[in-house]
Amino acid sequence: MADLLQLKNVTKTYVRGLLSKTATTALANISLTLDDEKPTILTVAGESGSGKTTLAMLLLGFITPTSGQIFYKGQDISTLSGSDRMTFRREVQAVFQDPFAVFNPFYTVDHLLTVPIKRFGLANSKREARNLMNGALEAVGLDPNDVLGRYPHQISGGQRQRINVARALVLRPKLLVADEPVSMVDASLRASILETLRDLQKSFNVSIIYITHDLTTAYHIANSIIVLYRGSVMEAGDVDTIIKSPQHPYTKLLIDSIPWPDITRRWGETEIKAKETDYSDQTEGCKFLARCPFAFWPCKNTTPLFRLSEHQAAACFLFEEKPRIEMERLTELLPM
Repeated sequence: MADLLQLKNVTKTYVRGLLSKTATTALANISLTLDDEKPTILTVAGESGSGKTTLAMLLLGFITPTSGQIFYKGQDISTLSGSDRMTFRREVQAVFQDPFAVFNPFYTVDHLLTVPIKRFGLANSKREARNLMNGALEAVGLDPNDVLGRYPHQISGGQRQRINVARALVLRPKLLVADEPVSMVDASLRASILETLRDLQKSFNVSIIYITHDLTTAYHIANSIIVLYRGSVMEAGDVDTIIKSPQHPYTKLLIDSIPWPDITRRWGETEIKAKETDYSDQTEGCKFLARCPFAFWPCKNTTPLFRLSEHQAAACFLFEEKPRIEMERLTELLPM
C-alpha cells in the first residue's frame, strides 16, 4: 500500500530582483511521510516567516518545489494529469486562515457548497446534492436551516469557518491542510472548531496537517509536531513531550511566549538575543544561530537532527552526544 503523502528532501527557494538577484530559502530539505492507513493530526508550528504557509502551498500543489519531490499515493503531484489530477484536487483539501476571503459576497452560502459538488460530479440530482450539503454542515455542528440561503454578511465568523470545513468535507477528502484555521476566530469559538476537526479526523479517517503559530491550540489538537524556523526543522516528535519538555533553544522560546494563566510566572524568562546580526543571512549552519544564547562554533556548520528519545529529536549541537537521525527518517519520531 502506497503512502498517502510523502515529501522527499523538499526545498523551496524564492528569487527576487532582475539585475542583482537575491534568493530566500523558505523551506529547506524537508522530508515527511503520512501513512494512508493511519490517519493522524500533525502540527507544523513556528513564527511568521518560518515556512509554514509555503509548506501548505506545496502540499496543495499551488507551487512547485525548487528541489525534491512530493508524492501523493505514490505519484509525483507535479506530473499528475487528467483523472489523477482531479482525484488529487478532490482528496486534498484546504481550510485557510481567513474565513471571509473564500466567500463571494454576491452569492449565498449554498454557492460555496454546490460548486464543488457539481465540479466533481458528486450528485445526480438537486435532492442528492442537498443531502450532501446537509450532512457536511451537520458534521461540523451547523443546522442547515440556519445557514443555507443566507449571504456571508448574515452569518458569524465562526459559522463561516465551519462552512469552510464543511465545503472540504463534502468532497470526502483523505488529507486536510488547515492553515491557521482559528487565528481569525473569536477565542470562545476556537475550542469548538478544534474539537470539530478532531471529531472529523476520527469519524471520517481524514489526516490533518494543522499549521499554526499558536502552540496552545497545537497541544490540544495534534498527536505530533514539527517546529520550523526560517524553513528548517528545529525540533520534532510527540506533541505532549515537546510542549512539556522542549529541548531546542528556539522551541523553548516559543513555549516561554505562551501566556499561561499564572500571574506569578513572568514572560520572557528564556534568554534570547533580540537582534539578528552577523549570521542572519547565512546559508549554512543553524538558522537560529544569530539569536541563540548557547551558540558555539559547530553551529556554523550544517546542523543534523539528534534523536533525544523515541519520539523527540532536535537539530542542535547541544545534543551532539546523542545519535543522529537522517531527515528521511523524521516520520519515525512522529506518533500517528
